[in-house]
Amino acid sequence: MNDTHTSEQRHANMAAIHGKNTKPEMVVRRWLWAHGFRYRVNHPRLPGKPDIVLRKYKTCIFVNGCFWHGHHTQMHNSQFIIESSDCCKIPKTNRSFWVSKIMRNKERDLKVQQQLATMGWHCITVWECELKPKVREKTLESLVYTLNGIFLQDHRIRRYEMPEEESMMAAEE
Repeated sequence: MNDTHTSEQRHANMAAIHGKNTKPEMVVRRWLWAHGFRYRVNHPRLPGKPDIVLRKYKTCIFVNGCFWHGHHTQMHNSQFIIESSDCCKIPKTNRSFWVSKIMRNKERDLKVQQQLATMGWHCITVWECELKPKVREKTLESLVYTLNGIFLQDHRIRRYEMPEEESMMAAEE
């Protein structure tokens, strides 16, 4: 199957794709801000420069594009199997290039999340297809539910209990 664009047009299209401040990322950020969550964006000191960092919750949120990060891929014998799905269509032209690129992205994502976990950070991934208008509210509500659960888990009140002693009353000798 031949490409409908010239190589210059295809280059211009691909060069226009950026990794920061994407529409799905902005949807999540605006929703979090409107609901009282404060965060940093693309924190440079954390591995992978997470899209959204909530220090109070010790949580990193990655807002992933389904194509670029291989949504609905499967792990088999410690290797990713990349196949087309409803939200992630692998191009028929130059397929081996795209499959290897997506696999490298998946492996890098996994490595970054493991590094963050060893540092004590929680990682949440929000997929682009989960932010479509029909399911957006449900996705964002479940994100808040997860964040509140993390906060409560990490900030449990540890009650100090006094050791029991024999009580002495003031009138006793």
